[in-house]
Order: sequence, then structure tokens, then C-alpha cells
Amino acid sequence: MNDYYEVRIYMKPSSEDASDFMAASLGDIGYESFIPDAEGLTAYVKAEHYSPDALRTALDEFPMDVELSCEAKFIEGQDWNAEWEKNYFQPIVVDDMCIIHSSFHTDYPKLPIDITIDPKMAFGTGHHATTSQMIHGLLNINLAGKTVIDMGTGTGILALVAAMRGAENITAVEIDPMAHENAVENVKANGHSEIDVRLGDATVLDGLKPADIFLANINRNIITVDIAAYSAATKPEGIMLLSGFYESDIPMIAEAAKPYGLEISGHTTEGDDKWACLRLIKTTKS
Repeated sequence: MNDYYEVRIYMKPSSEDASDFMAASLGDIGYESFIPDAEGLTAYVKAEHYSPDALRTALDEFPMDVELSCEAKFIEGQDWNAEWEKNYFQPIVVDDMCIIHSSFHTDYPKLPIDITIDPKMAFGTGHHATTSQMIHGLLNINLAGKTVIDMGTGTGILALVAAMRGAENITAVEIDPMAHENAVENVKANGHSEIDVRLGDATVLDGLKPADIFLANINRNIITVDIAAYSAATKPEGIMLLSGFYESDIPMIAEAAKPYGLEISGHTTEGDDKWACLRLIKTTKS
């Protein structure tokens, strides 16, 4: 089923930082999409993953001094593209090189990398600081002829950027069936159906040849648990770009990565909340 719960969270005071922190907390308990506004945040979670107790715990443990209230309503499966068009998704430009827009947009600049994304409920339109930083990272790597693995591909946006930058043998992995279907649709819509979009978790990596570039825009907890599999799927001297966490999480991720020959070669942050994108180099054959 494509049924969801829409959870409306009111915040006093409301801020970008508070919305981002709340989105991160809800992401850890299965929420997929988030729409911030002046009064708080609207979040979506699949009906089978909705738990009032888990939601209450996330609110009770919220670390900022913010007054919170919430309400939830059940939403039957619907045209999520129409919801994104009505509520949130607008064209976005990254580094004056890449434009991300939906099929319903008509007014956007013409740039060398032109990507059409119809996101449905999959994460990854480029609006979030984690996605835009990952795209920025890809735009600053020579991808011509490189092999790429995009773990947790969501809409397929990072795999598409890699393809349009000249990468070859691109594999995109997504654990959620609806997001997987959406990624397949998006790679076809952009004329890059050669991208191999696979359904599954990190165990899928066991059957893949190591890549020159490994991408994962997920969250801190999944990254630290699966970092050994990520390393094994990366060639020696390969580049790994990771995001989905805050700058304050970098020491924890660095500690988890070090035993597997992954060394930090730099990072970026974006926004007052300091969402981070971490670049690592694999220096051993572990």
C-alpha cells in the first residue's frame, strides 16, 4: 500500500534549525519526507511505520527549547507528485552548473547539467543541505569513466549527476520499494536507464565490484553500522562522499571509518545548523 500518515508539528518559536533537528529525529524512526514552513514542520511516514509512542518520544526528547505540539492524520495513497508541486518542490541551481526541476516546471535556467526529478515520496530534490552538498562534491570530482555506487539513492538524483558528469557503470541502491520505483522512473525520464537501480540494503553491495566513487546520503546511525560494507565496496584510493548528518557527528563517523582504511580528506557544511558532507579516501585494501 502507498498509505501514509501526515504529521503536523507546530513549533514556538519556529526556526530552520528546529525544523532540521526535528526532521533528523523523525528520519531515525522511519519518516521519509519533510516540508518546513513558518509555523513548524509537516512530516510523512508510511502507515505501517507510524507509531504514536515513537513520535511522542521524539518530541519529549527534542533537545531545543521549543514548545511543540502535533497532530496526525491518515492519508490514503495518492498522487504524491501533485502534492510536491502544490506544497514544496521548486527548481534549484547548484554551483551555476546543475539545475534540478520537475516535469511540471517550465521556468528554469538552462545549465550544462539538467535533471528532471519527480520525487513522489522519495528523498532527494536537491533542496536539503545534505543533497546539495553531495551534488557540489560530485561537481568537483573528475567522474569521466569512473564507476560509482550510490547507496540510499532516493530519487536517483546523485546517480544522475554522476552519469551526466561522465561516470560509467553506475549502481544505485535503495531499500524502500516505492523510492526504488521512483528512482527507476527518474533515470529513465532523464535518458540514463543504463544506471542499475537495485532494491535492497547494504547486503546488495556484496555482489558488486568496488567502485571508484562511493556515495551515501543517509543518516549517521546507518552510516556507522554499514561503514565496513561501504569500505569493501570502494576501491583502494577511491573517494567516498557521505552526508545526512551534522558537523558535530563527524568525529563519530571518522572513528567508525578509520579501521576500514578510510581517512578524511575534507568536509563542507551548510546552514546555521551545519549539515555536513564528508569526503574520505580509502587508503588500504581492507
